[in-house]
Amino acid sequence: MKQALLVIDMQNGFLNPASPLCIQGARATVPACARVIAACRRAGTPVVFINRAYRADGSDVERTRYQVWADGGKPLLPGSTGPLSVENPPEFCRGAEDYEIVKPRYSAFFQTALDLLLRRLGIDTVVLTGTTTPNCIRTTCYDAISLDYRVLVLADCCSSNTEEIQRSNLADMANVGAEILLSPAFLETLERR
Repeated sequence: MKQALLVIDMQNGFLNPASPLCIQGARATVPACARVIAACRRAGTPVVFINRAYRADGSDVERTRYQVWADGGKPLLPGSTGPLSVENPPEFCRGAEDYEIVKPRYSAFFQTALDLLLRRLGIDTVVLTGTTTPNCIRTTCYDAISLDYRVLVLADCCSSNTEEIQRSNLADMANVGAEILLSPAFLETLERR
């Protein structure tokens, strides 16, 4: 098994309460995500940041999100800084060895080069972290399973707006074949390798 860690949408525009796109539980997952990212780097596991960025004219914003985005200060503009920005948390210490994919929609695979990158790296297992569980994590999970990847979802490194939404979506992903773990269990298996 060769795995890669996918860190999905962990950006200020989804983490900061000042942003109209903020996910309630996202900020609380940053410490666990940072520990997993650091451990994966030490283990030589590729870390892929899957981020969002929208054009200033909004031409690539999802139709269902456009009004909230436009009325809320147009978060996630390329090169932006501050509370509405595309920036990842400083705790993640982005490095030159990390990969980045900018995705146009919820799934990290939809109209991106992620599948090509993973296959070139010989990856057969993806480890999902980030936000939000019912949208970007879940659609990425389903696409990964459709593409014959093994999928691990780190439950305490993913977030939703409510606990009920989080539980039901984790259960749905488990029902289609994803393995749901907590980060300490994942880190333990990583250290044993």
